[in-house]
Amino acid sequence: MNEAESDSGRREPSVVTQAASSGLDATAAVVSTDRLTKRYGSHTAVDAVSMSVRRGEIYGFLGPNGAGKTTTLRMLVGLIRPTDGAATVLGRSPGHPETLRRIGVLIEGPGFYPYMSGRDNLRVLARYRGAGRDEVDHALERVGLTARGGDKFRTYSLGMKQRLGVAAALLGHPDLLILDEPTNGLDPAGMAEMRELITGLAADGHTVVLSSHLLSEVQEICDRVGVISGGRLLTESTVRELRGAASLFVRAEPLELAFPAVRRAVGDRSALLTATGIRVDAGVAQAPAVARAVIEAGADLLELRSDEKSLEEVFFEMTESVK
Repeated sequence: MNEAESDSGRREPSVVTQAASSGLDATAAVVSTDRLTKRYGSHTAVDAVSMSVRRGEIYGFLGPNGAGKTTTLRMLVGLIRPTDGAATVLGRSPGHPETLRRIGVLIEGPGFYPYMSGRDNLRVLARYRGAGRDEVDHALERVGLTARGGDKFRTYSLGMKQRLGVAAALLGHPDLLILDEPTNGLDPAGMAEMRELITGLAADGHTVVLSSHLLSEVQEICDRVGVISGGRLLTESTVRELRGAASLFVRAEPLELAFPAVRRAVGDRSALLTATGIRVDAGVAQAPAVARAVIEAGADLLELRSDEKSLEEVFFEMTESVK
């Protein structure tokens, strides 16, 4: 099978290969919205959001509390009607029976019968989705709940309830998964397992829309992200493009010797003198040349490191600017 490497560094079957094997159009957007809007009286919860989710990718949907994330997701699955604008999900309108058959959803936490076991809860849902009993056991295994599948739901921890919610979303082999804060309540080990599960789902051909507050997790596993704040979509981009190109940070003494030498070493690349050192618009490949220039100029090289913004830094810069 052909493989492609995503911006997040994970390797997975190519989207073209996945689509061809399923008879689907690899170029079509799985989710597309055109100025999607939701108002509650005078309050605009979602304001003209136009977004696109591509087949086979993990799409991170990010925003602070009250930004409009969950309202947008609820419109995409047909739980609420938009006030204005339009959306298509898997080529049809949100809430269409054929669309619902092909998506798995976890929004605002899972809801199950507390007096029934996790396995029996999934069996009830499997009957509604037309899924076989063997799918229930497979879903429990994928989320690590096989050993606790016979326990009543009310005895589950918050993290276990989230896992069962993801298991329910997996029933019926959906083409699209919409997961709202799936790592809520999980310990670090559980988060790592959930991250592995989500990347595995994408590698198996599922498209995943992931809403999360854990930006470090999103940075690791998502191919593209949409950032929403105040109901408006601020940007939609790959993680790499959003973080920007890496630069080099140089700390040396005395700076009056080091700075001219660094500028000569990087040629026409910009070198900026700051209060704490020198910031150079160059990648790690230029680090040896920069280090030699500082030393040959007679300065002491105290620090040389790659300086790249984290997704968290970019997120806070963008969302703070719209407050």
